[in-house]
Amino acid sequence: MSLHRLYPLFRPLLFAADPELAHDVALAGLDAAARLGVARLAAPRLPTAPVDVMGLRFPNRVGLAAGLDKNAAHLDGLATLGFGFLEAGTVTPRAQAGNPRPRLFRLVEAQALVNRLGFNNEGVDAFVASVGRSSWRGILGVNIGRNFDTPNERAADDYVTCLRAVAACASYVTINVSSPNTRGLRELQAEEALAALLARVVAERDRLADRLGKRLPLALKVAPDLDDDALRAIAALVVRARVDAVIATNTTIARDGVQGVRHASEAGGLSGAPLRLRALAAVSVLAKALDGAVPVIGVGGIMSGEDARERIAAGAALIQLYTGLVYRGPDLVAECVRATSR
Repeated sequence: MSLHRLYPLFRPLLFAADPELAHDVALAGLDAAARLGVARLAAPRLPTAPVDVMGLRFPNRVGLAAGLDKNAAHLDGLATLGFGFLEAGTVTPRAQAGNPRPRLFRLVEAQALVNRLGFNNEGVDAFVASVGRSSWRGILGVNIGRNFDTPNERAADDYVTCLRAVAACASYVTINVSSPNTRGLRELQAEEALAALLARVVAERDRLADRLGKRLPLALKVAPDLDDDALRAIAALVVRARVDAVIATNTTIARDGVQGVRHASEAGGLSGAPLRLRALAAVSVLAKALDGAVPVIGVGGIMSGEDARERIAAGAALIQLYTGLVYRGPDLVAECVRATSR
C-alpha cells in the first residue's frame, strides 16, 4: 500500500500527539521508508512537465516550502513524494534552539497551523554536512536567515556567512526577511534596509560565481502582511538588485477567518487554508508589478490541486507546500503536480 493511501490511516494518531512531536515522527517514518526502498516503490506515477525558472530546469512546478526540513536531514525521504524541488531551512550561521515550547499549534477546524518556532536549527555547518550525507541530487533551495541575537545593522553579515557556506550545495538560495518569529526581522523588508541587504548578498553571490563556475540564483521571501504599495516597491527593488525570484508568501500575523478557533490567539505566524486569499493576492500584485522580469513562487494556503492551479493562473511560476501536507498528506503533492502539468 502506498504512503499516499496510508497517511489518512495514520493521521488520527499523529494529530493525537503534540504537533512538533508528530512532525518528527512523520519525518522519521518517511526516512525509514526511503532507506528500505518502500517509499520509492510506492511513489505515484506523475506526469513529466519540466519548467525553466531562475535558469534551472524543474521536473515539475510543485516544491516543498522551507520550514518543514530545517536542517536538510530528511531530503531523501521527502524526495520520494513527487516534489519537483525541495527548499530546506531556515538555517542560520550558528545553531539556535528557537523559542520555548509549546510553539506549534493546530487549528484543525480551520485547516491551519500557528507556529512561533523561531528559526530553530543546528547551524549552517551541520546543515551542509546533512546535505552531503543525502543521496538525492535534485533541485535544492536553501532558505537562510539571521541569528536571533544578531542586530539588524549586522544582519547582512549573517546572510553572507550562510550564502558562502551553502553555495556549493544549493541550487538556489532564499533570503528570508519575512518570518514573524524572529524579533525585528521583518523590519528588513523596509525599502532602505532591504536595498542595503540585497546589495551585500548579491555582491557576494557575484564574487562566488567564479569559484562555483555558475551564477547561483537568489530568491527573496516576503510577508503576506505588506500592503500593495510595499509589494510593488519590493518588486522594483528586486529587479534593480538582480534577484532571481520572489517567494510569496511567508506566514501571516493576521487572524482573518479564525477568530474564536482554539489556538488562534497564540502568538506566531498563521499558515494553511486561512492564508490562501492573502497569499494569492500577493502573488497577483507581484506578478503584475514584475511583468515577467522576475518569476514569482507562490506559497501559502495551497490545500488542493485547484488551489495550486489558481496560484499559477495568478502569475506564479512555481508553487510550494507545507501546511497542506500536514492536513492532506503526500496525496496533495501528486494532486498539485497533476493540476499544474496541464
